[in-house]
Amino acid sequence: MTSGLVVIDKPAGITSHDVVARVRKIFKTRRVGHAGTLDPMATGLLIIGIESGTKALSFISNASKKYSATIRLGAATVTDDAQGEQISFTDASHLTDEEIRRGLHAMIGEIEQVPARVSAIKVNGERAYAKVRAGEDVELKPRRIKIYSLEVQDIFRAGPFVEVDITVECSSGTYIRSIARDLGNTLGVGGHLTALRRTESSGFTESDAHELDTAFKGLIPLRTALVKFMPEVKVSSEQVALVERGQRLPWIYGDATDAVAVIGPDDALLAIGEHVIENDVPKLGYHSVFIGGAK
Repeated sequence: MTSGLVVIDKPAGITSHDVVARVRKIFKTRRVGHAGTLDPMATGLLIIGIESGTKALSFISNASKKYSATIRLGAATVTDDAQGEQISFTDASHLTDEEIRRGLHAMIGEIEQVPARVSAIKVNGERAYAKVRAGEDVELKPRRIKIYSLEVQDIFRAGPFVEVDITVECSSGTYIRSIARDLGNTLGVGGHLTALRRTESSGFTESDAHELDTAFKGLIPLRTALVKFMPEVKVSSEQVALVERGQRLPWIYGDATDAVAVIGPDDALLAIGEHVIENDVPKLGYHSVFIGGAK
């Protein structure tokens, strides 16, 4: 059975779910998922899990990501991007480059960020975007996120608007649309995204990505993929059966880590493991076990 990961260069105008539907047809399996949703407007890296590759998606989703984006200052929209209805306009031509850079620099680090209202976050069991589109007023709670870097690449002016090209490296859960909205609010002119591209995700870059039409050529074996964002630990031939039964082994693999790839003597991927404490003793536990191994 074909399994692993595929990095798709998502085109604009389709949803992440649309990509999954296409990949299901290409690989002839229903067991397909994705890590890190991209809005229809956005392009760039969307990591797809095929068969056993779906078991790694939660770890991929939690890893940091990089984006390039364009912010338009001078107008706010209901969706915080160019696809939403404009809800305010303020001439932004008076803003200086220094004011803009200072406003962005203040967001670097661990901050509380309110997600975009039109998002997939559930509010009382319903997606926020569905409530907003139904005319409801939705207030989302701020979330703790981290922006590792936020750099201005260019600033240019177009009448009453100011366009700002930025690159961002951030933690999982960061909304780039919210960065645009918050910058506009800080500067008192409103703001929204006009372009967004994910350029890196979980150690994968644009050089790893494939167009949808060539997705089948881009299949990455799960073990090859995992080494990009988690360390490996090797077990002996005698321990393989114990791992497959889910029996915890003594932790002898160095410092504690969130997740590790457990590799057998034949170089097959046996499990995605983790450091756990059992009766005050450090052990190797398991998130997922691949009976017979996964290459």
